[in-house]
Parts: sequence; C-alpha cells; structure tokens
Amino acid sequence: MSASVSPVTIRPVMTKQDKIAFLNVPFPIYEGDKAWVAPLFLERLEHLSEKKNPYFQHAKGQLFIAEKNGKPVGRISAQVDQLHIERHQDATGMFGFLEAQNDPAIFSALFKTAEDWLRAQGMKRALGPFSFSINDEIGLLVDGFETMPNMMMGHAPRYYQARVEEQGYAKAKDVLAYEFDNIKGLPPTMRKMVDRMMASGDLTVRPLNKKNMASEIDIVMDIFNDAWSENWNFVPFTRAEVNNLASLFKMLLDAKAVQFASWKGEPAAFCLAIANINEWFQGLNGRVLPFGWAKLLPRVISGKSRSVRVPLMGVKKKYQDGAIGAGLALAAIRASSDHVISKGVTHGEYSWILEDNMRVRHILESMGSRVYKTYRVYEKPL
Repeated sequence: MSASVSPVTIRPVMTKQDKIAFLNVPFPIYEGDKAWVAPLFLERLEHLSEKKNPYFQHAKGQLFIAEKNGKPVGRISAQVDQLHIERHQDATGMFGFLEAQNDPAIFSALFKTAEDWLRAQGMKRALGPFSFSINDEIGLLVDGFETMPNMMMGHAPRYYQARVEEQGYAKAKDVLAYEFDNIKGLPPTMRKMVDRMMASGDLTVRPLNKKNMASEIDIVMDIFNDAWSENWNFVPFTRAEVNNLASLFKMLLDAKAVQFASWKGEPAAFCLAIANINEWFQGLNGRVLPFGWAKLLPRVISGKSRSVRVPLMGVKKKYQDGAIGAGLALAAIRASSDHVISKGVTHGEYSWILEDNMRVRHILESMGSRVYKTYRVYEKPL
C-alpha cells in the first residue's frame, strides 16, 4: 500500500509573524550552499512593510506561504505596480520572492495562487521574478551558481529554472552581471581618451557632495530617469524611493566612489559604486541581534570590502550615441574605480545589464569585464 502524499496548502501573509515565517522559508533550502548569503531580517521586514516601503505608494501586492504538514515549504509574492501599468499599458502584474523546496507540486500551488490573485486585479500577463519592482532585486539566477551574489543580487538553487518553466513560463529577458578585476583600473587607451577630453575643459568630473544630498539626489534622478527611460520595462524612481535608498545606504556611501561627469557644465553622467555588504553579512544568518553586532559593527566601521557593486550608472540620452557619451561614462567610471582601488578593493560587479544593451556591454567588455552571472526574467500570459 502506497503512502498518502501530503497536500500543499497556500495561505496569505497577514501578520508580522507571518512575515517572519515568510522570511524564514529560504533557510532550509540553502542549507549547505556556501554561496548563499542570508539577507538581514530587519531590512527585509521594512522592505515588506506597506508603511515603510515607498514602493507601496504606487503599488499593491500580496505575499503567500506554501505549507506541507503545517510547515512552510515555499513562498511567492504577487504585485501590481501602477507606475508600470501607466507607462507600459500592458496589463502586466508581477511575481517575486520565489523560494521553494524541490517539489513540482509546491511550485504549481504557489504560481496558481499568485496568478489567480493577478487575474483578480485585471492582469493579462505575469512577469518576474521582481522583489518587488524592476528597481529592486530582479531575475532568477540561471547561470553563475558557484559564487556568492553581490549586494542586492539574488541567488537560487539550480532546480528553480526547471520548476518555473514547468509552470508555462518562458524567457522574457536576461539581465547580466559583469565581473571586473579592479587592480589595474581603466585600460591605458581609455585613460588617454578621457584625458584628451578633459584637457579641453569641456569634460569635468567631481565626487558626491554629502553635505548637499538633496540636490545631489535631484541630479541622480534627472540623469537616471533620462538615461534609462527607453530601456526595457523601465519604471522611473520616485523621489520617495530615492530618498529611501539614500537613507538605507547613508552609512555605506563613500562620496569619492560616487562620481558625476559634466559636459560644458551640465551634469550628464554618473557612476555609483557601493561596498559589497554581502561580505559583511556572511556568518550572521540574517540576524544582527543578539550577538551579530559583534561581527557586523567592526566591518561597518572599517567600511572596507574586497569587492564593490556598481548598481547605478547612466549617461543622458542626448550624449549616448557618440564619443562624448563614451567619454562621460569612462570619466565617471575611472574616477570611481581609481578611488576604490586606492581603498584596497580588488574586484567588483557591474549589474544588472540588459542582454541587448550592446552599447554598455561593449564598453564593459572593452575594459576587460566578463559576464559571470545571468539572471532571467520570465513571462506568461494569464
């Protein structure tokens, strides 16, 4: 006589205790995976909070937990971003925060629940994973499992790809993470190009001014929202979201690692590098209290990491096609790179880069960077 199979049940996250259970789901899944880094619970709780995360000023969503025999075995989110709907007019909702044990029944139940929720909101397509938006952690890791993810980048078991595709999802877009060796910095030919342009006086570079953060944030928003405006699935940062990020990273921001490049006095490009805080979080198991501070505090105070991530970089559209745009980008990259090299950083990551953004890919590959992780965004008609 065969044993009965325990059914999978799905329940919505309603309380703070539910959110804690939601955040606990990945731990048994990644047990023994040395590349996984548990995110900090306190930060993730704020990210899930409709009161504290400014994403929910223009979006709504629902978290779900899958259980078997009363124990959490999976999770997923379903969300609708009004800014995305208004901009793209595509009746597309999103899923994210996907984690589950290697059981097709769990994945099936999670996706059915998320898709039903999206249909109830009038959505015609599901896209993801996004946790929560395209300006957060995006994509499912499909290549590059061996190494630790950089800050605000995802990790996944190899089986996730097959389980997701079994649910009828197909590739919408790949986004890439480029690894770079930061010992040498910009190649000599590129340095000479930047030097020639700067000698004319038209191209100037300066670091972030922390004493005037409000106006600096305005410049970042102006350049980013212009530079990225025609990118796939683009949704602009709101002022509240940028302020939230600035507050989150205030302790991490090294002013000289954030560089602005101007053309004839107009701020036209920037490059932002941040210490890879995942190095600091290793061994904390996502928890600072009661004893995690003893490990974390010295790392934060020193501000040092062996690697960095460049999560934001952009050149205004009117300069993108041509030598001026390349010079602006390289000047900002050089100034940021030279500084972090002087602080002992040996390598880093540019991410994420759209697979078909050949302009940026060419620049990065000309600098000696290489693709070392691939994240896939999936889609499915509802």
